[in-house]
Amino acid sequence: MITRRGFVLAAAAGAAAAKNYSGIRFRQLSHGKSSRRYLWIHGDETTAGSVLAAHMKRFNGKAWLVQSPTRVIKTLTLQFDPNRMFNDDGLDKNLRRLNPQASQAERAQVIRTVAKDREKFLAEITPPGDGLLIVLHNNARGYSVNDEIPISAAVSLKAPGEPNDFFLCTRRSDFDKIQSSPYNAVLQDEPRGDEDGSLSRTMGRRYVRYINLETAIGRADKQREMIEWLESNLP
Repeated sequence: MITRRGFVLAAAAGAAAAKNYSGIRFRQLSHGKSSRRYLWIHGDETTAGSVLAAHMKRFNGKAWLVQSPTRVIKTLTLQFDPNRMFNDDGLDKNLRRLNPQASQAERAQVIRTVAKDREKFLAEITPPGDGLLIVLHNNARGYSVNDEIPISAAVSLKAPGEPNDFFLCTRRSDFDKIQSSPYNAVLQDEPRGDEDGSLSRTMGRRYVRYINLETAIGRADKQREMIEWLESNLP
């Protein structure tokens, strides 16, 4: 498990000036020239933050690392999951769940505030041309690839005994290549189910090449192995 000190070191390493979007602070790391883009969005998923910060010292691209030690952030008076902010409806559902006491007016104010910067942030992290966006996550709450199977267009379970470690892709060509790997993967090129405001659904609708790299928290070696497989095997 990465400590709070580890979080601070990961967030600060090799960083440019911090940027603020809708009250959420990110630090951008850059290395060389590449159409690769990377994101770490949940501050409590500290393994992912540490792995990404180290990765950016060796591989080219641009990365955004959230500047928060917690999973949820607060804008104005309400808290929400930053991976539920990419759609008004999904954000409203998340605000209702995390702030049951909040009025409709309070929620609407937060939604307007987030919406002001949303497209700017999406433009920043969307890779140019046919580049790839890789988002690193960790899970510690029972979440696994099994939760994604019912809403996926295709599934490859190469390591069914390790369901917490998997890739989620929005482009079939990427999924087809990952099927040759020893890792679990799901394809969600056409978002199904209820809108949840997540980045994967937004990028899927926009036909952006997006891969969510998910491992159990604390499995830094596995997450490092998986992201390096992507670097070696996907254009």
